[in-house]
Amino acid sequence: MKAIITGGAGFIGSAVCRHAVLELGWQVLNLDALTYAANLSSLASIEAHPNYQFIKADVCDRTALDAIFADFQPDCMLHLAAESHVDRSITGSAAFINTNIVGTYTVLEAVRAYHTSCPNFRLLHVSTDEVYGSLGDEGLFTETTPYSPRSPYSASKAASDHLVMAWHETYELNALISNCSNNYGPYHLPEKLIPLMILNALEGKPLPVYGDGSNVRDWLFVDDHARALTTIVQHGRVGETYNVGGRNERTNLQVVETICDLVDALALALPNGQPRRSLIAYVADRPGHDKRYAIDATKLEQELGWRAQENFDTGLRKTVAWFLEHQEWWQPLRWLAAQRQGLLK
Repeated sequence: MKAIITGGAGFIGSAVCRHAVLELGWQVLNLDALTYAANLSSLASIEAHPNYQFIKADVCDRTALDAIFADFQPDCMLHLAAESHVDRSITGSAAFINTNIVGTYTVLEAVRAYHTSCPNFRLLHVSTDEVYGSLGDEGLFTETTPYSPRSPYSASKAASDHLVMAWHETYELNALISNCSNNYGPYHLPEKLIPLMILNALEGKPLPVYGDGSNVRDWLFVDDHARALTTIVQHGRVGETYNVGGRNERTNLQVVETICDLVDALALALPNGQPRRSLIAYVADRPGHDKRYAIDATKLEQELGWRAQENFDTGLRKTVAWFLEHQEWWQPLRWLAAQRQGLLK
């Protein structure tokens, strides 16, 4: 399999690259614009591998895309390139409109041109559960849940999803969509909730929690997500959407408290001897903060046989241990955490 992975230097994209090259034996071309969220050091384990190559390019650059398709002759593309941070979308939405909507349109047009010479080519557009809006105390998002985005980020992803399905219907592209719950794991950017809390807890800094911490998210270990995506692009039904979730609902406060306990257990104690839960500080809630997300992954599990291998407890322990052991990776990125005040997606 020859695959283009857009956004392959990002958190999820790099996990997909590593999985595809090291475990599946694919030939992978990583296409990434190298924005602040990209980190080529996350790909150190495959950077010299004969089946891996990297090209710095923007998904909005049609000329670059056409040249890459013509030269690489891929069998599929996994389109992960996106601006993904909710807080940043609230304070600066323009980049989200450009990358997530215009970029996806540009990818679709490049795919449409290439599709004429490679009719079996498949495109997987990787999206988010946030397009569905907010759940109440019960129920799960399914593939038929109506879209109800509530932030500039989720609105831009919803728009890109609709473009993909429209191009599938109109131009008969072999396109699929996946919508995933919150990812976590090694190589996660320190501006996001779990790595930010790990590093702040490690350093004895305040742990800001939006509102009362009761907002609920479903958590998915990133390596499980990578396996899901490569499964979907190979075996999923064209024109279908597949939800990917870990069946691991936790309130934000529960997540932070568990991180505190794990860091207490795995790292040196704070100088004052206080448990790290004492660092939790409640801050003003985020505008438009969705109350609850929860994914029903039954379709993916039953049709394609995928199962999450990590539950939240095992995955979070692995994640905390990884960050404790890889200071050389996250220390140069620590400045990102200082930019964010509260809980982060």
